[in-house]
Amino acid sequence: MNGVDMRYVVGSMAALSGVPVRLYEGGKLVLFQSPVKLPRDPMALYEGEIWAIRGHVGYFATPDFQYYGLIRCPAGAIVMGPTSQILAGEQDLKALAFRLDVPPAEVHAFLTAMQGIQRLPVETLLQMLCTVNHFLNGGEKLTLSDVAIAGDEQRTIKTNLEQRRTKKVYEEGPPPGEAHNTLALEEMLMDLVRWGDTAALKSWMAAAPAVRGGTIAPTQLRQLRNTFIVSVTLAARAAIRGGMREEDAFSLSDGFIQRVELLTDPSKIMNLQYSMVLEYTEQVEQLHLGRHPTRLATEVANYVRRHLSEPISAEKMAEEFYLSRPYLSARFKRETGLTLTDYILTEKTEEAKRLLRYSDKPAAAIGAYLGFSSHGHFIRVFKRYAGQTPNEYRAAQGR
Repeated sequence: MNGVDMRYVVGSMAALSGVPVRLYEGGKLVLFQSPVKLPRDPMALYEGEIWAIRGHVGYFATPDFQYYGLIRCPAGAIVMGPTSQILAGEQDLKALAFRLDVPPAEVHAFLTAMQGIQRLPVETLLQMLCTVNHFLNGGEKLTLSDVAIAGDEQRTIKTNLEQRRTKKVYEEGPPPGEAHNTLALEEMLMDLVRWGDTAALKSWMAAAPAVRGGTIAPTQLRQLRNTFIVSVTLAARAAIRGGMREEDAFSLSDGFIQRVELLTDPSKIMNLQYSMVLEYTEQVEQLHLGRHPTRLATEVANYVRRHLSEPISAEKMAEEFYLSRPYLSARFKRETGLTLTDYILTEKTEEAKRLLRYSDKPAAAIGAYLGFSSHGHFIRVFKRYAGQTPNEYRAAQGR
């Protein structure tokens, strides 16, 4: 649109929202306006997905429940984000810094900056984008409903779902003799979550039976979302009964619910549901030192999980629990059969295994991220608890 000062627009958007905003001209970044100083731009991890957005206005939700918004116009493109409605935990932000290869000396600055970004609901982000788009694209008037479905393909999916819903719910009704079979499945799944039985859960998922839960919404899409919300609510409470902190369980639940509300593809909703249940189960499994953990053991496990990317000492942990270090160490050993050191290093080794399997980060970077004092120290600990060096373990996984 002629006469529009794009740099002024970008600066105003960043100042008003408290969220980083970028201006691209000819596919090149020409301005990055941010209320906080980021050592690395987290958008680098998701550029492909963001640029795949169609239409003048759209958004992308990351696996960490952060959002990026995009406006396209003749003069260029504007990308706004990341933002989220929930403040990310310190451990999550450290993991993000690790994926971005933020130098260790700059991790604290990165965390501080990310925590300083204004938190916005995705609806507020989209409303702002629609308003700016009105001035950049010839007075185009878009609403939240226009951009809540990401692209023509998703609109087609929605149309098909509506057509199938009309025929299924209002014309055919439920199949003759069909009964709900959710109660027994629900109880069984929640028991698996509560006890952190990941192996049994994966076995069940490999041959999961069909679930007949009845009709609880007028559309298939709303049915799937509602079912998901019920499931994540139950899973969060089961995880709390299994020892997970309420704050952690409910924050995770909030993030999953926000994410499912942005999905319109039934297969993606189902995949997210499986991932959600597995995530809760794995987190509870990490808390369980034996089948019936004591309160102290659960508190120690929670502490270690929240500080995996830091050097963890018995002294700091004892201060956290208002106990003396000798008493904490002796009581933990008596209740679990493990020394604190063995437990801490075992958990760090398990996290290292996950990163070696599912990331391409060098072993040295993984060791530094997990708080080891040197690469040599990391190798020695990993070999002691895994029976292999990090590189040998990665090679054995076919990586």
